[in-house]
Amino acid sequence: MPREILISIITPSFNQAAFLEQTIKSVLEQDYGNIEYIVIDGASTDSSVDIIKKYQSRLAHWESKQDKGQAEAINKGLARSKGEIIAWLNSDDYYLEGAISAAVKVFKENPQAALVYGDMLAVNEDGQTINKLIYKQLTFEDLLCFQIIGQPAVFFRRAAYKKTDGLNLDFHFLLDHHFWLQLAQHGTIVHVPQLWSAARYHPNAKNRAQAAEFGHEAFMILNSAAADKNLAPILARVDRRARASAYRVDARYLLDGGEPFRAFKSWLNALWFYPPVALARFNIFFSALLGMLGLQAIREWILKRRVKSHQ
Repeated sequence: MPREILISIITPSFNQAAFLEQTIKSVLEQDYGNIEYIVIDGASTDSSVDIIKKYQSRLAHWESKQDKGQAEAINKGLARSKGEIIAWLNSDDYYLEGAISAAVKVFKENPQAALVYGDMLAVNEDGQTINKLIYKQLTFEDLLCFQIIGQPAVFFRRAAYKKTDGLNLDFHFLLDHHFWLQLAQHGTIVHVPQLWSAARYHPNAKNRAQAAEFGHEAFMILNSAAADKNLAPILARVDRRARASAYRVDARYLLDGGEPFRAFKSWLNALWFYPPVALARFNIFFSALLGMLGLQAIREWILKRRVKSHQ
């Protein structure tokens, strides 16, 4: 009987003890046998190391040392990994049952795939589902136009990773999206309409605590693509759509960061550059307007209704 393909999963970790054990168990309790699991902790000061030690006999490697942030931690794990297929799972997210075996099946069926991704749940700090993130099949141009896919639901092929420089340490918020653009130059992108993971949204998560920084990195990605001889011609074909999309990303995260006026201005910029991009997220305009009028409670009520609808 042929040996199962080796899958490497990397968890970068820093002071997420409240969620870390669920993350680790979601990997170790998968129904796939040949998993190399690596945990890279950035010298946590909470009980994270005690949790990691509890499972150390089932880990291929773990360490707890100071680093320069998430990107460096993931790069450390990538350098140690040996799997043909790789993913990283942040220490406040978790896999759903059967995710890894499903991803392996897709790679076997699509030998040209560099990156595959499923759908994802958004959950709060208590693990309650607040949204289902259902994606579509994307093209490379879609990625350049900031069609964001849920990082915990992404797996990629080692052969594609080895043709990149790994994660760029200059990125702290859209580091995953920047990396997908590097990977996707070396194979196809495949979407699978299955729920594979859950991403946790909580007050200390970057997507809440430092939301206003995401838009800045969207424009960094555009500038990087424009300076890349391989990407520049592709970007030129979708330039106005891409710039509108960067402004829309900026608006969305500024709104989450409690800055409705700046969010409103960014949404208007998106409307100017490419109206369909802005109008596809008219809810940003509406929510920013509510915030500027001091009616934030209405938006919060709408969000609470959404949470109840997914429970």
